[in-house]
Amino acid sequence: MSKVWSFQRWFIAIFMAFLSVSYANASDQVQNQETAKSKGKILVVMTNHSTYPTRSDKTGLWLTELTHFYDVAKAAGYDMDFVSPQGGVVPLDERSMKPIYVDKSARKLLADRQFMYRLNHTLAPSSIDPTRYKAIYYTGGHGTMWDFPDNKELKNISESIYRQGGIVSAVCHGVGGLLPLVGEDGKPLISGRTVTGFANKEETLSGIKSQVPFSLQNSLINHGAKYKQGFLPFTSYVVSDDRIITGQNPQSSKEIAEAVVKRLSTLK
Repeated sequence: MSKVWSFQRWFIAIFMAFLSVSYANASDQVQNQETAKSKGKILVVMTNHSTYPTRSDKTGLWLTELTHFYDVAKAAGYDMDFVSPQGGVVPLDERSMKPIYVDKSARKLLADRQFMYRLNHTLAPSSIDPTRYKAIYYTGGHGTMWDFPDNKELKNISESIYRQGGIVSAVCHGVGGLLPLVGEDGKPLISGRTVTGFANKEETLSGIKSQVPFSLQNSLINHGAKYKQGFLPFTSYVVSDDRIITGQNPQSSKEIAEAVVKRLSTLK
C-alpha cells in the first residue's frame, strides 16, 4: 500500500511540475504576443485635485477626455500607463459623470474592474522612465489647473519625451501642463508654436471663470504661443504643430487621439 501511495505522490508531483512548466510557457507566449502587437507606450497624465475654492461640487478628471483617447490609442495598438502628480487615486469631475456626457464607451470602462483599478492606483512621477514612452498625453478637467503647471517631475518627464523625438499632447485644461515646459533653447516649448486649449469664452459659459486660478488662454499667449480656437465653443478643435498636439475642449478628445496616433505612425 505504501509503494502504491509513493507512486501516486511521485506521479502527482511530476504532473504538477509539467502543468507548471506548460502554464509558464503559455504565459510567456501570450506576453510575447502582446508585446509583439504593441506599437509602443503612451504616458497618460491625470489630476489628483478635486476641490474648487467656493463651489460645493467636485472637479477632477473629465472622464471622456481619458476614455475617448484610451479607446482610440488602444485600438491603434498602443499601450498606456497612467500617472498623476501624487500617484494613487484620480478623482472624477462630478459634472463629467452626468448621463449627457458619459457615453457607451465610458460606461463600459467604468464597469471594467482592471481599468478602474488602474485609475485608482496611478503611478507617481518618480517611478516613470521617460525613455519608455513615445508620447505623453495630458488629460483635462479643472483640477489640472492646480496640480499640473507646478509639478517639476512631470515637467522633466515631458521635456525628456519631447527631446528624444516623442510627442507632447494635451486636451482642454490639461494644456496647462505645457506651460512650464522649456525647449533646448531655454525658451518656453510652446513659444512660437500654434496651440489651443480651453477658451476664455468657454470658461465663462461653463460658469467656472470665477473659480480657476488663472486664464489658460491668456497664459498660453503670455508664454509666446499662437493661440487658436474653434469658431463655435464646445465643438471639437485640434491643432497639430509637428510634435506638439493640443485639443480645445472635452469634445476634442477623440480627434486629438486620432491626431496623436497619426503623428506617431510617422516617427522613426
